[in-house]
Amino acid sequence: MGDYSAETISHIDRDYIADLLKRGERVDGRKFDMYRPLEIELNPVAAKAEGSAIVRLGGTTVIAGVKVLVGEPYSDNPNEGVVMVTAELAPIASPLFELGPPRENAIELARVVDRGVRESETIDVKQLCIEEGKRVYMVFADVYTLEYDGNLIDASSMAVNAALLTTEYDEMKVEDKDVVATGKKLKLPVQNMAIEHTVSKIGDHIVIDPVLKEEFVQDCRLTMAIDDSEKFTALQKGGGSGPMPMSQIDEAMDIALARSKEIRKAIRDAVASGSE
Repeated sequence: MGDYSAETISHIDRDYIADLLKRGERVDGRKFDMYRPLEIELNPVAAKAEGSAIVRLGGTTVIAGVKVLVGEPYSDNPNEGVVMVTAELAPIASPLFELGPPRENAIELARVVDRGVRESETIDVKQLCIEEGKRVYMVFADVYTLEYDGNLIDASSMAVNAALLTTEYDEMKVEDKDVVATGKKLKLPVQNMAIEHTVSKIGDHIVIDPVLKEEFVQDCRLTMAIDDSEKFTALQKGGGSGPMPMSQIDEAMDIALARSKEIRKAIRDAVASGSE
């Protein structure tokens, strides 16, 4: 997620990208405030997950799968279900990713996407309670990378939200101290949707939805979650230690806000088409 630049991109490439930005251009011809083409495929793994989606954002492709299990609530929230996002950076997606336990980049990706879901209260977790203090539904959204050409955060956020909107799971009830299925299917109680939008700061310039080469030369990035009411529910700086002055933060927020409605609409339209 942009932490390999020192070893991966040459000074010639750095200078080339910098010169392009000074001329108001990007390596793939987009404007600074434009996303790459977006494609959404719903329920590609319906046999293995209660909800799933593949998002293709230019050359970056991720799949998100949702599993709903029954478990115990946290002791400090006995009447609330659990929602959690995990991520795996698969070597099939990029030679930059290695086999083995989750590394720092995968943990960061999961945390940022998870924060967008939690802080926006995407799911009404109180409706996930089966028996207070004893049994709740636990919702796990797993992100798996298929192709990596920059901006895994936004692609993963889109995929997770689309997967959550398609999720259907077995209703459970407590019967003679056991938890049994009622035979009825439930939809997740999705009450809000916040999509994350990431911009890269490269020198004096701000670009949204950075491709891999842009991530390699960024000073830092800023990820912003914007919900259905166009409120900023979470902000996360990462991808480098460079500073981002308030003027650029304002610019980044304006760009993200201008794009947020169309991205949410694309997801909802895909879900509506898939349910027809």
